[in-house]
Amino acid sequence: MKFLISPAKTLDTSSKPSVDDVSQPDYLDDAQQLIETIKPYTPPQVGSLMKLSDKLATLNVERYQSWKKNHNKDNSRPAIYTFMGDVYTGLDAYSLSPKEMTYAQDHLRILSGLYGLLKPLDLMQAYRLEMGTHLENPRGTNLYQFWGDTIVDALNKQLNDGELLVNLASNEYFKAVNTKKLNAPLISPNFLDEKNGKFKVISFYAKKARGLMARYLIQNRCETLDDIKAFNINGYEYDESQSTSLVPVFVRPESAQPQK
Repeated sequence: MKFLISPAKTLDTSSKPSVDDVSQPDYLDDAQQLIETIKPYTPPQVGSLMKLSDKLATLNVERYQSWKKNHNKDNSRPAIYTFMGDVYTGLDAYSLSPKEMTYAQDHLRILSGLYGLLKPLDLMQAYRLEMGTHLENPRGTNLYQFWGDTIVDALNKQLNDGELLVNLASNEYFKAVNTKKLNAPLISPNFLDEKNGKFKVISFYAKKARGLMARYLIQNRCETLDDIKAFNINGYEYDESQSTSLVPVFVRPESAQPQK
């Protein structure tokens, strides 16, 4: 089983993860091409393109200017310890054991607008470039056109015969995977929370649940759909009545949600 998550806008650039074994991103040439494309942009142009405040636009222009293709421990950090946000709160990478992190390195993949596809321990440099950005580039007018079939081709090479691919990424990022060319069964869990008597996707909760599911898949070395259905963390339970063969649905009543 392989599983996909999205990156995050919020980055941790200060903590010091104690990691000896790191890896290199597979698509540094492509990443450099994107950096060279956006480097000439001024802060106002970046702010307009990405709908950022002046402060964030200036910060990211500085990041593009200082980005180096040579990634090492001095100028880069492992991706899994750099992305923050709700998904990564649920995943809680810092509390995974060394064996669990080794398993994650083999089975978890992070979609990225800049790097395409990252392994957890791939070195990365701070950036903001969301997959949905309409950035004119040598291959088209947006990042979906830039990445084309690169990501699905990579996944097909990494997936063994009969191995499941579990989509825990957002729609914005998963659109970068050309599913028509995917040579694997695709499972897309859905997480619903109760509000005012009705169950629906609540973004904040759903993001954290996707991280919790990724952690569960790592810790339990899941291989089958039945393994996925057994997920019952933080009040979520599998709901057979709302599920299909490819979309297992997990529901959580309001009484089981964190108290505000």
